Order: sequence, then structure tokens, then C-alpha cells
Amino acid sequence: MTAIEPGKTRIGWIGTGVMGHSMCGHLIDAGYQATVYNRTAEKTKGLVDKGATAVDSPRAVAENSDVVFTIVGFPSDVRQVILGEGGVLEGSREGMVLVDMTTSDPSLAIEIAEAAKAIGVQAIDAPVSGGDLGARNAALSIMIGGDAETVRRIDPLFQLMGKTIVYQGGPGSGQHTKMVNQTLIASGMIAICEGLLYAHKVGLDIPTVLKSVSSGAAGSWSLSNLAPRMINGDFDPGFFVEHFLKDMKIALDEASKRNLALPGLALGYQLYHAVAAQGHRRDGTQSLILALAKLNGFDWKNENR
Repeated sequence: MTAIEPGKTRIGWIGTGVMGHSMCGHLIDAGYQATVYNRTAEKTKGLVDKGATAVDSPRAVAENSDVVFTIVGFPSDVRQVILGEGGVLEGSREGMVLVDMTTSDPSLAIEIAEAAKAIGVQAIDAPVSGGDLGARNAALSIMIGGDAETVRRIDPLFQLMGKTIVYQGGPGSGQHTKMVNQTLIASGMIAICEGLLYAHKVGLDIPTVLKSVSSGAAGSWSLSNLAPRMINGDFDPGFFVEHFLKDMKIALDEASKRNLALPGLALGYQLYHAVAAQGHRRDGTQSLILALAKLNGFDWKNENR
């Protein structure tokens, strides 16, 4: 593959949902020609309006691209669009690069890297953190595993999507790093919700409370970005509950393989199952506040007004 350059390097993008649409859009805005695919075809319309070409299969994306990005829902989706019939590897040729930005199984990332290498393709795992806001603002944290030289060559593309771009090691290392990220978030979200519930019950003005605690030792991205959504009753997905459940299950499975106890993560996993059971599977992760409020006998949406 030649040097990465707008107008010359052809980009493929598979998965144009909440995050993928914005991420691909940044590449198009920078001058890259893009071929896109999404199972729900109408979700590619905004990118087509920017100049992208929509095709009807992952294979067709690969056939028209030099670097193919995927960001889909679940490991089963990753397996299908990359390794399955009509998938990316069927349409790939020697010298191409495949970058999976889905949060997925580390073992699957290694399997894909090995299958790609057998046909002369480099596969990189590069999951991201930052949600819909990070994607829209090109401010994502990108955690990268794979061949170091390949990662260096495609860095100009990562720079258009993120602010914190860190190479973690060989295949699967990006996914393992994302599991660390999700483990940290899981317990932190419980703490944020409990803090807001306490503030509400003792009669404090919660936005005023946030002015004090967000910039102190308790500060975090989730507190600054998701707590205001909880207060305002905004539970639209920046990151789906069902996807967070998937991530926590991967992390717990990986921990179990290593005889590692992570009780905080396990608690988060169970509480988010309660969120899903209450009908919020397709809402944002900030909807944890609804489940914990219900546990305490009240309706957050109606009482927090």
C-alpha cells in the first residue's frame, strides 16, 4: 500500500450507526473517497450526500478500497462482515489494511489478523471510547493492536477521528485495552448515579452540585458528559445499553479465563441487566439512573423535575 493521501487512498466503511456515521464523515470531509455499507441501507444516506458510494455487501466495500474500517454491533457481526460469506476478506487483496473499530473479543481480533495475514492483508483492532460526542467532535480515544508499522502508516486516518491515539501492542491488544476501559466505566457509572440520587434525596440543586464535584477528585468524562443528560431526562443513546452489556460480558469472560475476580464489574453487569429488563436496552448507558431510582422506590423522570 502506498502512502495515505486524500484523493488517492480509497476508504471503505462498514457500519454507519451512531458513531460510525460521524467517523466516516470526518474522512470524507478530509478529501478521502469512501465506499460504504450498512445493513440498514438508509443509514448511509448522509454519507452518500457527502459523496460516498454505497454498495450492497462488505465484499464490495473491500473490492473498492485500500483501507477498510468496520464498526458494527457485536462480535457475531464482526465475524460475519469480515470472515463470513460475502465478507471483507473475500473481496480483499494483498497489501490492503483492515481496521476493526468495534469493541469485540480479543481472541476474534487475533483470529482475524491471522486469516488476513494468510492472504497478505494486515488486520488492526482499534476499538474506541468517547461515545457519540467523541465521534462527532473527532475526539475519540483509539486503542490499537496489530502490526506496528501498519499502524504507523495509517495514523493519518486515525488522527482525523481521535485525539488520544495509542498503540498497545500486537493483535488483540487494542481489544484488551478497551476491556480495561469498560471495566473502569462500569463501576464509575454506578457511583455517578448513586451520587445524583443522594443529592436529589437530600434536596440539593443537582446542577449546582456538579459545579463543585466535576472539577475535583471525583471528576470524570462520564460525570461531565452523562450526568447532565441524566438530570435533563435525556436517555438517547450515545452508547447503547445492549452494547455495554456485550462489552462487560467479554471483559468478565476474559477475566474468568485468567481466574481473575472483578466484583465491581460483575455488579455493573447485573445492574445493567436490570436496566435492559426495564425496557432500556436501546437507550444510552446513562439510563442506569432509572433502574437505581426504581430500586429506591421512585420514578427519576417524574420526580427529578
